[in-house]
Amino acid sequence: MLSTGLAAALQKRGIHYGWIVAGTTFLVMLATAGAMGSAGVLIQPLEKEFGWTTEQISSAFAVRLLFFGLLGPFAAAFMNHFGLRKVVTAALVLIGTGIGLSLLMTQLWQLMVLWGLVIGVGTGMTALVLGATVATRWFDKRRGLVVGLMTASNATGQLIFLPLLASLAENIGWRAALTFVVSILGAAFVLAALFLRDHPADVGLPVYGKTAITPVAPTSKRLIELLTTPLQTLRHAAKTRVFWCCLRPSSSAAFRPTA
Repeated sequence: MLSTGLAAALQKRGIHYGWIVAGTTFLVMLATAGAMGSAGVLIQPLEKEFGWTTEQISSAFAVRLLFFGLLGPFAAAFMNHFGLRKVVTAALVLIGTGIGLSLLMTQLWQLMVLWGLVIGVGTGMTALVLGATVATRWFDKRRGLVVGLMTASNATGQLIFLPLLASLAENIGWRAALTFVVSILGAAFVLAALFLRDHPADVGLPVYGKTAITPVAPTSKRLIELLTTPLQTLRHAAKTRVFWCCLRPSSSAAFRPTA
């Protein structure tokens, strides 16, 4: 396999393959952050072309954020059951398909389905839990650094892509901007398919910072049991005072009026 040979070649040079996985994951999250941010440049062009109101367009994007938040806790269950690479590539296909088909949309319900459901599910599967999963599986040493890089990918992706997408939408058209996003997602798909692996043992390496190879534990739970685990954890956490104290600042900030 390409990854096994590359891992062996890098190991001879003193480079752990985990950094390739971390870099690929960072680029994937960068691309998905750009895809999520592209919604912001669509509102005015869609209003002008189709006559939809800001409230109607924003409602589709709100549904996307709903699915993004709801699927985050379950993304880890999918990764544990199906594998990291399969989940990431499937998510990229969903996001790319949703954005690609939106180039042809003419009805408001199509916007709701594509940007609310399809893209919402895809981005939810590549939420921040992806970076945490990669950091936990591949790194014992430098794990905090990797988590920090993954966390920064969301803001970095929007910082890089939003000005470019806004320029494309203004000078060429919103379809050109979305076409560019689809091409970026396609490149991320290729990188994920080539270089992402589930565990260090898959390429014959120990976790970065350890000397012994950790065997991959078999997945004994059924998918339905893995999916119910986050709900059970949430139920137990909701009984503690700390849980509600953590929610209070975010809730007040979310509803704070801005100038």
